[in-house]
Amino acid sequence: MRFMVMHKVDAKMAAGGQPDPQIIQNMGALVQESLKNGLFITGAGLHRSEKRVRIKSTAGKCQVSPGPYSGENELLASYAMIKVKSLADAVTHAQRYALAEGECEVEVGPVVEPWDLGIMPKPAGDIPLQVLLLTKADAAFERGNPNQQHGEALRRLAESMGDEGALLAAGTLTPSSKGVRAKPGSAMRTWVDGPFAESKELIAGFSILELPTLRDAIAWAERYAAILSDAEVDVRGLRED
Repeated sequence: MRFMVMHKVDAKMAAGGQPDPQIIQNMGALVQESLKNGLFITGAGLHRSEKRVRIKSTAGKCQVSPGPYSGENELLASYAMIKVKSLADAVTHAQRYALAEGECEVEVGPVVEPWDLGIMPKPAGDIPLQVLLLTKADAAFERGNPNQQHGEALRRLAESMGDEGALLAAGTLTPSSKGVRAKPGSAMRTWVDGPFAESKELIAGFSILELPTLRDAIAWAERYAAILSDAEVDVRGLRED
């Protein structure tokens, strides 16, 4: 089974602070271990909200709202990671995707790269930008009725990229009723079963894992959460179809 383990923006990130070097080191070690063990599929961190854009599609029109902003409906329904030349290109593709999806809200967030964290120098030349498109959940999705247009929207997104970029990864989550959440505040967190009526904390980053059971995913997420210490963490399953 595949799971998404995601963490939310904490006070330090919201204020524009960089993660502590120890967090970067420990998270890197966990990811490398999980890659070696065949558990880790992909993952990414996002820049804070001032570098993101929200797109709301309603009645065949898109409203584009640049950040910064605070959390509103942050329950996630699906994700797509794309590679483009610029954030403007990403917004254009996201608008096409949102219109194909129908009534929806999509967050466009640039991915944090190693050079953003000072791990390595930024390569010379024009570097492609990795961007996450995060589609928010609505009431129908939470009832277990995902948007039937989603597959078609993803297909159109892949086609729209053309020579301008690439669709690197995509997935649809199961409803939050099948997930768990842990708040910060203790060494061993208490995991609360969904569903979650709301989630106002912005997503800061996630990892996609291949694990046998939800219990195994929670065990991995305990280690993930211990590294982050101050962040809320969710574990959500991914649809297999």
